[in-house]
Amino acid sequence: MIDRAELAGTPKPLAKERWAGGVDSVGSTTLANLLSMTRYGGAVAACGLAAGMDLPSSVAPFILRGVCLLGIDSVMCPIERRRVAWQRLATDLDKAKLADITKEISLDEVASFGPKILAGEVRGRIVVKIV
Repeated sequence: MIDRAELAGTPKPLAKERWAGGVDSVGSTTLANLLSMTRYGGAVAACGLAAGMDLPSSVAPFILRGVCLLGIDSVMCPIERRRVAWQRLATDLDKAKLADITKEISLDEVASFGPKILAGEVRGRIVVKIV
């Protein structure tokens, strides 16, 4: 995980290669920058549109570096594929590491966390406990 400011600037068609792949939950400029910095033959999975549905990029990462953009769909995914994914999470995910990045909040605290999330002050996973 990196600070979102590193991917916030105006995207270049191709930037210095920084990583073999990535997972983006933001979209828009962030996704465009991630794609432009992905190494030859790398892949990026896009699973969110928090910053917008636009993609201010070029075809350069795809044609010149062979980068793959993979869309992650959580709405129409068939139940059998979901079961396989859930089973992998149950067996492959390090539960101790997940616990380290998880913060539990009450339903009353949800409204106060929105501005914190938007300001980049929240890291990890927030779980809302509904009693």
